Amino acid sequence: MKKIVTLLFIGLLTFSMNAQQQETTTPADPNAAAFEFEAEVIDYGKVEFNGDGVRKFVFKNTGKSPLVISRIQSSCGCTVPKKPTEPILPGETGEIEVKYATNRAGGFSKMITVYSNATEKVKRLRIKGIVVKSESPVDKKKPMVSSKV
Repeated sequence: MKKIVTLLFIGLLTFSMNAQQQETTTPADPNAAAFEFEAEVIDYGKVEFNGDGVRKFVFKNTGKSPLVISRIQSSCGCTVPKKPTEPILPGETGEIEVKYATNRAGGFSKMITVYSNATEKVKRLRIKGIVVKSESPVDKKKPMVSSKV
């Protein structure tokens, strides 16, 4: 009985090893567009509550073909990315504008995913920072007293 179980186990193990497909990768097109970002992470630092939440990712097309960004997706609705409308020609720079809604106090770290025709088809960028509420100065005036007339 032990021999049968052992042979069955070895047979299943061998079968599962042979069932794995080897992944074939297509060689990268040497003439394709390519991204080169100045920074892949933008640190907002401390941002005022309801302050300016707009930042820009600046990149250069270092490839040999025009770079076309098909779409940009953010990790949540509080981050709104804006893609370039025209193709970025080789050697030229482009910008991806990102607006974070600064109407929520606290830290944040959000991912922006860029889909394009570049050698790296999917590129992930990140923004992070802390939204701080400004401390309102304590009103040291005398309380308003109503007078009865």
